[in-house]
Amino acid sequence: MKFLFDLFPVILFFGVFKWGEGHADAAQGLVSQYLSGVMSGGAVTATLAPILLATAVAIVASLAQIGYLLARRKKVDGMLWVSLAIIVVFGGATIYFRDDTFIKWKPTILYWCFAVALLVSQLFFKKNLIRTMMEKQVSLPEPVWGKLNLAWSAFFVAMGLLNLYVAFNYTLDVWVNFKMFGTMGLMFAFIIAQSLFLSKYMKDAE
Repeated sequence: MKFLFDLFPVILFFGVFKWGEGHADAAQGLVSQYLSGVMSGGAVTATLAPILLATAVAIVASLAQIGYLLARRKKVDGMLWVSLAIIVVFGGATIYFRDDTFIKWKPTILYWCFAVALLVSQLFFKKNLIRTMMEKQVSLPEPVWGKLNLAWSAFFVAMGLLNLYVAFNYTLDVWVNFKMFGTMGLMFAFIIAQSLFLSKYMKDAE
């Protein structure tokens, strides 16, 4: 359930973009009606309207996501705040300048923020964030926690680079599909590989 909640803005972004592609005139009308006041000026084309509309919905969804947690007096993870800041800045720039380059950079910046947080916490504060998240579920030797933290850091760096490659070498439609399904598939594959790696140590512990 938490997984779907965390993906809420991404799912809406994908859904609205796909709807906008199939209803370009309607999307163009909505963008002109509701977003014209926050854009730098000029007419919005039917081709550009879907990504602008999807970006605006993702920003609102991210705000609603955190607002819901605060209203229920639940803890908001630090990375949710980071994600909100990035979508507001890069998504806002996409809408204002009517340029999808900014929103294409958003996943990469987020992934690299994750990587930096993991590395800085381990190297400078001697705190392993992966261990903090997982130690209640599994017990591992200290060196293995360090390797796991570095592996996740490398994974996020690679994901950021891959996002840029797809975003700027393929069509916008391909990038949106990759953002929704490709990244999720790669994440699952990495988690499965991690589980296979950890199974050896879990058996040793038993």
